[in-house]
Amino acid sequence: MPMTRRGRTRERGETQGFMRVLGDRETKLILGAALPCIEGDEIVHALLDIMATKAPYTVIERCVHIHPTVSELIPTLPGALEPFG
Repeated sequence: MPMTRRGRTRERGETQGFMRVLGDRETKLILGAALPCIEGDEIVHALLDIMATKAPYTVIERCVHIHPTVSELIPTLPGALEPFG
């Protein structure tokens, strides 16, 4: 997910980077993520919590994050999952 159209990233002038999450379609588990973006070091903790509890990534879609923050994009990540391979 590119960062160019996000309010907080534009506000800070930090539109470089992206968020990418790898998930298993069958188990709906998060397998990993790449977050080379502003506040990626904070965003990763929300994903780690889901991974540690072995909850399906669909749980994230029901979460509400404070606006405007970069982490408010987390609930949109499962909808952006694409086939791998």
